[in-house]
Amino acid sequence: MTRDALEKTEATKIILVVEDELDLLEVTRFALECEGFGVETARNGQEALELLRAGARPGLVLLDLMMPVMNGWELLDEIARTPSLQGIPIVVLTAATSADVHGAAAILHKPLELGSLIEIVEHHTRSG
Repeated sequence: MTRDALEKTEATKIILVVEDELDLLEVTRFALECEGFGVETARNGQEALELLRAGARPGLVLLDLMMPVMNGWELLDEIARTPSLQGIPIVVLTAATSADVHGAAAILHKPLELGSLIEIVEHHTRSG
């Protein structure tokens, strides 16, 4: 395997969880780490944007919509305007019973069902 292919494979195993509720953030991190994923976290969209602009390239972003400082919709807008950040799959986490979010690869409803979470993450981070 080439170095580039190895780096791409490794990057797909990193998940960026953007969530302001500390308990949900920690449970999500724990569940993903138990499944073999690396996890980076941010407590709001601004923290996530700073990580991404600093060069973090996760295989997937799990994004809460309702957060302080910079919410999920604002982060999605920033990603859409920044060519170097486009192409990262984003799975939205929301408590809304229905949500149509432009730019999201999938939407998961809170409270999260961990089996569904893992299934969606695995689906969107498969190499190839």
